[in-house]
Amino acid sequence: MSLRIERSIDPSSSEIERVRSGLASYNRLHIPDKGYAPIVLSLFDDANTFCGGLTAYVSYGWLFVDLLWVAEQNRSQGWGRALLLAAEEEARIRHCLHAWLDTFSFQARRFYEKLGYSIFAELEDFPPGHRRYFMRKRL
Repeated sequence: MSLRIERSIDPSSSEIERVRSGLASYNRLHIPDKGYAPIVLSLFDDANTFCGGLTAYVSYGWLFVDLLWVAEQNRSQGWGRALLLAAEEEARIRHCLHAWLDTFSFQARRFYEKLGYSIFAELEDFPPGHRRYFMRKRL
């Protein structure tokens, strides 16, 4: 039997899911399924305009904060903090003891540090001229 490698320049969601599913099946042989559960929190104004949000998931007793964004006009008013604290509370309800996330040097490192996150790893020059910080917190 021969194998070949095919390259997808613009992969479909099903192509990505095919790889993800294969890895998940392998992982289940070695570690139990610990309830992967996505979290989405959205911020709307009185006119029902989307003003920000947070995406995350919980698994293996950890909260992973994937994305946190607040519209420019709504920043520095506590909304980012409120979204993050709401996600942490949801994680506690789901019995998580820890949280982690990553951020770039041009983003929100200080914001996360003020909320109790600390750096456990960093990549220099990623992207070029910047740093990527990996941060965690005990809930």
